[in-house]
Amino acid sequence: MAGRVAGKKIFVTGAAQGLGAAIARVVAAEGAKVALADINQGGVEALARDLNTQHGAGAAFAYALDVTREEQWIATLEAANAAMGGISGLVNNAGVAGGKGGVEEMELETFRKVMSVNVDSVFLGAKHAIKYLAQNQPGSIVNISSIAGLIASWNTPAYNASKAAVWLLSKNIALYCAKKGLDVRSNSIHPTFIDTPILDPLRGMFGKDEAEAKLARQVPLGRIGKPDDIALAGLYLLSDESRFVTGAELKVDGGISAM
Repeated sequence: MAGRVAGKKIFVTGAAQGLGAAIARVVAAEGAKVALADINQGGVEALARDLNTQHGAGAAFAYALDVTREEQWIATLEAANAAMGGISGLVNNAGVAGGKGGVEEMELETFRKVMSVNVDSVFLGAKHAIKYLAQNQPGSIVNISSIAGLIASWNTPAYNASKAAVWLLSKNIALYCAKKGLDVRSNSIHPTFIDTPILDPLRGMFGKDEAEAKLARQVPLGRIGKPDDIALAGLYLLSDESRFVTGAELKVDGGISAM
């Protein structure tokens, strides 16, 4: 089915690499215009050039954005709305893994930074994007949480807390939009280990093959995920195929949460 998001205008954070870049590539290939936002301005500019070469001028636009800064959200959304002729989809993907260590060892500064990047960004994105989505209904907000928002580890207090917050905040936003009578959906995606730069510290410790094998042994399907596994889930939630799906969590975890 080609053109699954034809005519959509989608704003993606953390779009310079990893899941954000994968989602941007998939939705652009399926007919959407896409605004690429990241603190790494060079990265999103390079991706925008690539997408415009592949799909024609005006397919992609690049913006520098620190997702923890409210004034930057306001200005960047306004610019993207003008450039694309509206915003009908928001992907809150930007995030950090955060430091390791138990609750007694983790510094408060580290905890606050992880919460700010992972949670404040979702709050600010929804807060300031909903007015644009309301003007371009049906609209969709897709928040990238994690299986770590549903299943805890002993040594990732900030990451567990932040991704759990994204999970329930997504539901809150869904109910808010429904209460306001808006055809704007909000859902979360919960990946497990995915082949992105977030795994690089582990690869550095054990080597690529051993690190990925170690992670794969924890997944019932026996492998780590690929960025497109998440991007295609995002495509579904951004498309009109999911018009009756809101306040839901989509687990793309190779079966970990079933154990």
